[in-house]
Amino acid sequence: MGEREADRWRDAAIEALGVLLPVSCVVCGRDDRPVCHACLEDLAATPSCVRLVAGVRLDAPFTYRGTARALVLAFKVHGRLDVVGPLARPTVRALRGALAEAPDAVVVRVPSSRAGRRRRGFDPVVVLLRRGGFRTARVLRRVPDPRARGRRDGGQKSLSGVDRVTATVGTLRAVDVRDRAVVLVDDVVTTGVTMAEAIRAVRAAGGRVVRCVATASVEPSSPSEAGTGP
Repeated sequence: MGEREADRWRDAAIEALGVLLPVSCVVCGRDDRPVCHACLEDLAATPSCVRLVAGVRLDAPFTYRGTARALVLAFKVHGRLDVVGPLARPTVRALRGALAEAPDAVVVRVPSSRAGRRRRGFDPVVVLLRRGGFRTARVLRRVPDPRARGRRDGGQKSLSGVDRVTATVGTLRAVDVRDRAVVLVDDVVTTGVTMAEAIRAVRAAGGRVVRCVATASVEPSSPSEAGTGP
């Protein structure tokens, strides 16, 4: 059995258990549903977010707050694959919109950190896009960063904004994108530093990022923040 087929069976089994066993809404605790109707309505009312990252437009169907944030955290942190649908469908629509303007572009995911993959056991972007039948090219690779040894305890959250940018530059490497258009996809964009590093890596390899897509994004607090990144 291939890795992709095994993932599909695992996802189906988890969702089946969610149907057979009593569950509560991950947002409000009501009903026997992973996401109740009221919270789905709140999610649908969540505004989208459009911003610039390193000079490239980023489209996110949700601003990262409220119900959208709660669902993303349930999915990423607690492994609740039964809440993926309401997040995946708008993400796929945003990706299709980007590809409508650049039909020859290759879809590239921003890879999770090694620690994140080990902790979760899955790549959130792969799961989200698989629901829409999309496969992403493994163009971006994580580069071992010797500077990370001194950040093991606090992680990047303990760094200042400037230090976080410095710590991120050079951590990704792109391959097989020379003279190609690229659409980058991630699950959540906050400061934009990681997405900006992905853009830098693609450009350094001779590619051209035509659009970025994320499931949710924090609204930049200022025009200068929206363009943060190399």
